[in-house]
Amino acid sequence: ICSVFPPGFVQSSCRSRIFWMKLNKLLLQGKFFQLEINDPYAGPLLLDEKLASRCGYVLSEDVWGNPVFRASVLGCHVTNEADELFSLTVNIKVSSFLSMRAAVTYTYPMYCSYSSWASREIMCEENYMEVSVKTDVPAVSNDYTVAWMSALPETQNVAYQLWQLMFVSPSGRKRITVSDAAKLGYSFNNTLSRVYLRAPYHSNESDISVVSGVNMNMVTSTSMYRQRWLLLLIDTTVSCPIDGISFTDTALTWTVPSVIPTLVVQESTFLSKNILMGVDDQVIVNPEEKNYLLEHNETLIRITIPIGAEGGKLKSSISGGVYGIIYNIDLFLEHTWTDADWQTTKYTVIKSITTPFMPQIPAVINNTLPEERLFNVAFGHFLPDVSLVAIAIGNVPFTLREAQHQGFKIYETPFSNRTKGFILEVTFDDPYVLKEYVNRNETKYTLLINYTLSVGPEMTLYYHSAEVECVIADIELPEAVGYCDEENMYLAIPTFGLHQYWNLYLGNKLLNRHVALTNGYFAVTNATHLILQIPLFAAGVIYEEVSFQKIKARFDVALKKVRTMDTLQMFSVRCGFNSSEFIVCHPDGTIMISVQMKTVPAIDMSKTKLRDSSCKPREHDERHAFFKFHVTTCGTSARFEGDHIIYENEISYEKETLPEQSIPTITRDPDYRLTVLCYYRAKETLVLGAFASDPSTSPPFGSSTMVPRSNIAVHRRVRQALNVVSRVSKDESFMEFYEPDMAILKQPVEPVFLEVELKDKSPDTELYLENCWVTGSLDFNSSPRWNITVDG
Repeated sequence: ICSVFPPGFVQSSCRSRIFWMKLNKLLLQGKFFQLEINDPYAGPLLLDEKLASRCGYVLSEDVWGNPVFRASVLGCHVTNEADELFSLTVNIKVSSFLSMRAAVTYTYPMYCSYSSWASREIMCEENYMEVSVKTDVPAVSNDYTVAWMSALPETQNVAYQLWQLMFVSPSGRKRITVSDAAKLGYSFNNTLSRVYLRAPYHSNESDISVVSGVNMNMVTSTSMYRQRWLLLLIDTTVSCPIDGISFTDTALTWTVPSVIPTLVVQESTFLSKNILMGVDDQVIVNPEEKNYLLEHNETLIRITIPIGAEGGKLKSSISGGVYGIIYNIDLFLEHTWTDADWQTTKYTVIKSITTPFMPQIPAVINNTLPEERLFNVAFGHFLPDVSLVAIAIGNVPFTLREAQHQGFKIYETPFSNRTKGFILEVTFDDPYVLKEYVNRNETKYTLLINYTLSVGPEMTLYYHSAEVECVIADIELPEAVGYCDEENMYLAIPTFGLHQYWNLYLGNKLLNRHVALTNGYFAVTNATHLILQIPLFAAGVIYEEVSFQKIKARFDVALKKVRTMDTLQMFSVRCGFNSSEFIVCHPDGTIMISVQMKTVPAIDMSKTKLRDSSCKPREHDERHAFFKFHVTTCGTSARFEGDHIIYENEISYEKETLPEQSIPTITRDPDYRLTVLCYYRAKETLVLGAFASDPSTSPPFGSSTMVPRSNIAVHRRVRQALNVVSRVSKDESFMEFYEPDMAILKQPVEPVFLEVELKDKSPDTELYLENCWVTGSLDFNSSPRWNITVDG
């Protein structure tokens, strides 16, 4: 089916002696196409690689992906009018199916006019080499070409009125007919005034030579024709570069030899006349205007193109999951020279150059605005052929439409060098932003981003993750207010951030509702504050100063971070209290008692005492006495009750009797006894030494009770000595033991198997092994000392 061309589908031109045709890829999207060459005699022929290289055709793509077709005016199926006017017709078949069924055919004729032929013209195309020579030019130099002269005997066998070809290669000489050469991929013919030979690269008859560092593919041949008394020998040697491309990070360089020895026999007569460069089918008159560099000297012609320069195209690509770019440009070089053997040679090379993959790791630019509490993240740089198709925030995927609906702002922004980037804006308060309380009063906001991009014309998906953080001081630490009444201390603590950022601790114990109730605190919460009421004699109260009828007490609560347990600050309330009756059980075992004697008649408070009659009041007045002693003194006894140790003493009064030297019969003093109890947890260690005032390290105080007793009902419980036995076993079986008085020799790294046994049969008695050590003598406190167990 022949159809009319869609507008803009085909563009064509004639550059020098080349037909150029370009198809618009946009009109071929989702379709398949083929080219057919119209033979004036045989009809349409499907263009394939073999036909293309033999007949002087090229089918490729330009840097923009548009199909490009080029044809030599000396192509097999070109109509030639007097070597000046040329025409070629192609069929463009387009189908929606790979099988090309139901194809639409567009017939397109092309015309080219070219009359300024040089004596010899050489074309180095992508897939073939072509040389054409005027037939009136002497073919062989009698003075310099011994190799050609040696071929003359072969010419005696040339068929009458028939062209034959003589190939010379390192393997020897080969003479074949034109038809046989066509079977080998060559194309030979003559026109009205010219003879041409077209050869594929890397044929069996070709050779590789290095000229000025560039590998050249060379076919050395002579075309021979005999007619009556005429024997025509024409040099149809052709040589084309097959490399000469080098790259840096910023530029590509194409190098071609200035003088090619196989083409210039008498190099001393070589004269370069003109050098042109071009892009696509356009000659670049002033290369420097496009930042191209065209250099040449006696040996080399060099073209340098900056990566990304105008005329070429940068293309995005993915390799091994890495984003990068590829630069492609279609160049041609035209060099005209003269020498003694040829009037003029026009040497043209067409080269499509593509750089290797160049990784370009995208940059994530953090333009976050802390004062606006807004993440602003730029992601680039990318070429125009990259598009953002999806994004994930906090590992939650969104399409672009969903992201916009969620409140994320996403837009493109142009960068320098014709690149672009993608801007993402997300507020700190968005639920998909991670928030972490750090330092004292700061929040670290973290935005986790996963980009999904479509890259290049292949629309390859590319994934890139980024993590952006911003730390700002936007948390106000609470300030507590403390006050007291006659019997209690109070702390008012703001509830903002409580349990979210920080917790309250009493020593190392979390202060929760259970602990508060257990310790006798009363807690109430309103809209803004937690009010904590602490009785003077509740657990956890620190008594900084205890004296006669006066107490200076302090209560501390630590504000600690929820996650790290770091202490941010201490909330303290400190007050002085007047109290006539109290008992304070210090953690170091010191007991302080202020008692008020309510007897009739009144007694002399200076004559009160503890169980040890030498323990008298430290201070006293008419009705009060103040005692201070340690649990290990003044006749204090101890007993276990549950998980507590109870230390007990008794305050009593020495009655005065008359007469003093005989059995007392008269007394006016009342009978008075007061039992004092201090409770300590059995698993807590009593610190023997000075009282520690640091609330973070002070052990908890013991609890206390004062119990008045009458003289008639006094039942004293005195702690009895415990029957404890310890032995050292010879091994871990604990079957054999050392004798008690035997010296035991052990190395520092050897284990000691120690057994401690409590033989007391009382059900209320438990054994706790706290510290165990070895000394060099019978004195337990002697040095040196080696610890076996510490703190149980």
